[in-house]
Amino acid sequence: MATRQRFISFLATAPLALLLLAGCASTPPRLTAAASSASALARQPAPVKSGARTAAEAPELAEEVVLNALSLIGVPYRWGGSHPNEGLDCSGLVQWVYRGAANLQLPRRSDEMMSHGHPVSSDSLRAGDLVFFNTLQRTGSHVGIYIGRGRFVHAPNARGVVRIESLDQIYWASRFDGARRLIPDTSRDALIADRREP
Repeated sequence: MATRQRFISFLATAPLALLLLAGCASTPPRLTAAASSASALARQPAPVKSGARTAAEAPELAEEVVLNALSLIGVPYRWGGSHPNEGLDCSGLVQWVYRGAANLQLPRRSDEMMSHGHPVSSDSLRAGDLVFFNTLQRTGSHVGIYIGRGRFVHAPNARGVVRIESLDQIYWASRFDGARRLIPDTSRDALIADRREP
């Protein structure tokens, strides 16, 4: 009886294993404990609509964006990676988080993301804003998600994992390229603050 159940289980998983092998000839990166906890999120299908939820939900939406970004801490960097189970690059991370948390489909490249939302100054940053950096002598060549208190989540490079960094670190401060807000806040205080921005 146990042998029959194992055989049925094997038959059920064999097609999935073949699909995975066909899609990638290399060995997938080993996920860390933090990345494994993110795999529950990764298994859920992400919505792919083009419009964000209503602005009235802005504070909750920003919190959801931040929580989703934090859930990916420890996921290995992979150039061109757009799924936590395979690894993520900087724009793949942002795309994954915003599609899942805000139902917003962003362009694949970080420099193209700079044309979405509206610009905000570095002293007006709010959780969920995108922060851009010039790391390859090209405007907007790197992107992260601001989480508050001068910190952001990003997928740094081929030798790293998704992690939190400070905007005050010399490397990032000297390469800061601007920020964009994708989640409008319709509260009275936020509207007044936005009008004061240059």
